[in-house]
Amino acid sequence: MVKYYRTDDRKIYEFSELTQGIWIDMINPTVSEGEEVAEKLNIDIQDLLAALDEEESSRVELEDGYTLILIDIPTTEIRHDKEAYTTIPLGIILTADTIITVCTEETSILQAFVNGRVKEFSTKKKLRFVYQILFRVASAYQTSLRVIDKKRTEIEERIDDDTEDIDLIDLHALESTLVYFATSLRANAVVMDRLTRYKRLEQYPDDKDLLDDVIVENQQAIEMTSIYRDIVNGTRELMSSVIDNRLNNVMKTLTIVTLVMGIPTLVSGIYGMNVNSKWVPFANVPFGFGIICILILVVCAVMLIVLKKKKFLKKTARRLTMQPIARRNLATAATKVPIATISCRRLRLIRKSWTASFSLLPKAGTYPA
Repeated sequence: MVKYYRTDDRKIYEFSELTQGIWIDMINPTVSEGEEVAEKLNIDIQDLLAALDEEESSRVELEDGYTLILIDIPTTEIRHDKEAYTTIPLGIILTADTIITVCTEETSILQAFVNGRVKEFSTKKKLRFVYQILFRVASAYQTSLRVIDKKRTEIEERIDDDTEDIDLIDLHALESTLVYFATSLRANAVVMDRLTRYKRLEQYPDDKDLLDDVIVENQQAIEMTSIYRDIVNGTRELMSSVIDNRLNNVMKTLTIVTLVMGIPTLVSGIYGMNVNSKWVPFANVPFGFGIICILILVVCAVMLIVLKKKKFLKKTARRLTMQPIARRNLATAATKVPIATISCRRLRLIRKSWTASFSLLPKAGTYPA
C-alpha cells in the first residue's frame, strides 16, 4: 500500500500523486508498487524495498541522488499464542524533494504523523522529520520496556503463592525480547552517530538540538534495557531457587514420613516371623497388642521430637520467599520513577542496588542452621 502526504499550513493532507515536498508512506508494498516509485524517483529497487527484509541491519548509505536510512523499531507479534515484542526494520529514503518511509506493517510511530499528533511536523523539513521519527522510535522502546517490566512484576508477585513452570518460560521470553531490544538500540545508536555528521541536506537551527535529544533518549533506552535484563535474570534465578526449595521440602517431608513409618513396619515384621510364641515379647500377655501399639506410638513421638530439635521439620520456604519482598520493592521503585527524570547515572545505581540485594538469596538445596 502506497500513500502520499504533504503538510501545508501545519496541516497534513493526503495526495493522489507525486508532488514536491511529498511524503510517500509505503506499508508492505508489492514489487510492482516498489518498481513504480523507484522508477519515478530514480532509486534502486533493492534499496527501496530493503526494509521488507526482517534480517536487514540498521545502517546509513549515501547513494547518488538519495540517502538510505535503516533503523529497527519495536512492534508486537503472536508467539506461542501470546503477545510478545520484537523489532522490525523501518526504511527512510531522502531525496532532494521527497521523503519515503517503508515498513512491513502499519506502525503507531508513523500513524502519529498521519493523525497530526506531532507538533512542528512538516514534510518539507525532511531532516527534522527524520529526527522526529527517531525520537518517537526511542520513546516507543521506552514504553515497551515499561510494559515488559510490568509483566515481569506480575510474574514475580506470584512467586510466593502460585509459581508455575510456565512462568519460567514467560520470563525467558521477556529476556529474549530484551536481547533483541538491546541489539536494535545499539545499532540505532550507530545510525544516529552517523547522522550527526550528515551534511548532504540542509539542517535547520533546531535540528541539531532535536538530534541531541534523540541520542539522549536512545541512550536512556539502552540503559533501561540493560537494567531490566539484569532484573529479569534475577527474577528467573529467584523463581528457580523457589521451585528447587519447594522440591527440597517435598523430599524432606517424604524422608521424615519414611523414617517414622519404618518403625511400625519393623515391629510388625518382627512379630510376623514364624517362631515359638514364648520367645516373642507380650505374646501371651493380656492386652499385649495394645501395649505394642502404645510403644510404637511412643517411639514415633520420640523420633518426631528429635527431628524437630534438629530442625528437620522446619520448612525453608518462608525464609526464601521473604527476601523477594525487598527485591520487589526495589524493582517497583525503579519502575515508578518517571522515565524522563531518570539519568543514566541513577539507572546504574539502581542496577547495582538490585545486584547487591539478589546476592542475599540462599542457594537452592541449603537449609537454615
